[in-house]
Amino acid sequence: MRSITVPGATLPTIIETEEQNEHYLGVVEELMRKGEDIAPEEEMLLNLLSLLISEFERKFYQIRKAPPLDVLKELMAANQLKQTDLMPIFGSKGIISEVLSGKRGISKEKAKALADYFHISAEAFI
Repeated sequence: MRSITVPGATLPTIIETEEQNEHYLGVVEELMRKGEDIAPEEEMLLNLLSLLISEFERKFYQIRKAPPLDVLKELMAANQLKQTDLMPIFGSKGIISEVLSGKRGISKEKAKALADYFHISAEAFI
């Protein structure tokens, strides 16, 4: 394994606080701005910081599972979709309307079709 000596620099450590995370995010932004002009050592530092940040965020920023209807509505809004855009999945305006109003749940079959349509896991709709 290759090591890098950085005179006068503080080497990154495991991130334990939000302040450390914000600091390292700033360093990552600076390194990314260099684009193709990034030195090999800086690229190694960028990879290490990305790993440390990912690990911190995985531990401390747990994403709560949203109700399937909320997921569907958010995806529709993000993709600027109307109810009629979901006709190929649900088959009728009435069924789409019932699902979006909460009167009808999303079946496993429709969850799979929505997952394929939005390119996400069917778990989001179950």
